Formats: sequence, C-alpha cells, structure tokens
Amino acid sequence: MSDRPALDVYEIRPRKDGEGFYLISDRLQHGPLWYTGLDAFHYATAYAKYRSLSRSHRAIIRVFDEAGNVTETHMQ
Repeated sequence: MSDRPALDVYEIRPRKDGEGFYLISDRLQHGPLWYTGLDAFHYATAYAKYRSLSRSHRAIIRVFDEAGNVTETHMQ
C-alpha cells in the first residue's frame, strides 16, 4: 500500500463541432461530460477540481486545443 494519494487525470477537449467542451476521465462512471455555453470551460475545470477534492485525491487537469496539443496543465 502506498502512502501517496491517488492521482486523478482529467482532460478538457473542445468538441469538433465547436459547441463547447468535453470533460474526459476514467473516473467518470458514465463517460465524458459535455459542457456548452459561455462558461463551458470554467464549469468543466471547476467540476474536475471539485471531484478530486471531494475524493481527497490529487488531480491533473490537461487542456487541449483543436489540434490535440496540450495548452494548459492544472495541478490540484
């Protein structure tokens, strides 16, 4: 058993149709979440942070652009 806390990994990717973002993680039981609207990016990031804090786990949140490149990385 490790004394290091578990690490959750989340990805925020733009939808191909330009209608918001997907929040993707193997920690999400029902698959990716879709966020749309003016605050879509904010809500996706906030939910990933909330999930990791409520589970007492550290998290990495990676933000991707349309080309599939990582543009930001957040450590929680």
